[in-house]
Amino acid sequence: MTVTLIDSTLPPVLAPVLTPFDSCGEPDHHRLKEHCQWLLSRGSGLAVFGTNSEGNSMSVRQKRGCLDFLVGQGLPPAMMMPGTGACSVDDAVYLSEAAFDLGVGGVLMLPPFYYKAPTEDGLLGYFSQVIEKIKNPNKKIYVYNIPQVSHIEMSVDLLERLTTSFPGVVVGMKDSSGDWPYTQACIQRLRPHGFRVYAGSEQFLLQGLKEGGVGCISATANINPLAISDLANSWQDKTAETQQLRLNEIRQAFQKFPMIAAMKSAIADSLNDDEWRRLQPPLAALKKSESEALKASLEQINFKVDKQPAR
Repeated sequence: MTVTLIDSTLPPVLAPVLTPFDSCGEPDHHRLKEHCQWLLSRGSGLAVFGTNSEGNSMSVRQKRGCLDFLVGQGLPPAMMMPGTGACSVDDAVYLSEAAFDLGVGGVLMLPPFYYKAPTEDGLLGYFSQVIEKIKNPNKKIYVYNIPQVSHIEMSVDLLERLTTSFPGVVVGMKDSSGDWPYTQACIQRLRPHGFRVYAGSEQFLLQGLKEGGVGCISATANINPLAISDLANSWQDKTAETQQLRLNEIRQAFQKFPMIAAMKSAIADSLNDDEWRRLQPPLAALKKSESEALKASLEQINFKVDKQPAR
């Protein structure tokens, strides 16, 4: 059977873009723009307001301000997949509609995560309300499955119900479950509908592409975008397995530490810019001893963040 994936402007690799903050806790638009430009120049799309963006520590006002600024500065909205999920239907609709009106390639939508153990019908009702209230005809929604954080399981049956109820609207997913059999089942069941499955880590990139997935939306694309994009574009080459092992090695070095803080620390070191170390509470920057341990770990595997020159 020939399967045609739903058309998309989005690349096979996207970074859940780290958000720099100023001393007042506001997103630092200019540092964010520079980071996004660097990611784009190395083949990565922009999944702003994801988990590693500290998206759920940001208000709708802050997210809207960032989107307007980035697009206003000439960054291509078609390469963006902003996170617009919220517990409130109204918040999810407002931010999604604003994003689609700017021309984004899609939005990434968490399930409503406050109330635990919702029924499948309840989740279907939430997504249905959001989708029906978004008036932009070009809406494309990617479901975000991250049960270890949301404590909500997006079953394959539910995803199929959404995909068949809203064809051409619910077009794909990011699966951060880390459960390969589940990811595989999503690809096998939903790909005939044109559904696009992104793995939530580059550790599953080669495996996912071989199965019929489209790529990954991965934390460490923030610090290693070119190598991850290279594998996504050359996964059928003889060197693909070696490339995958190298990506895994780099990710594992960061996973020894709190990931968001570790990536911000590495960027701060690369740019000689300590403003990049700042996180939103309750998250905290690495301690000096942790930062030194991270540097030693990266030196041991001969990895440097290939960032722009310092200001």
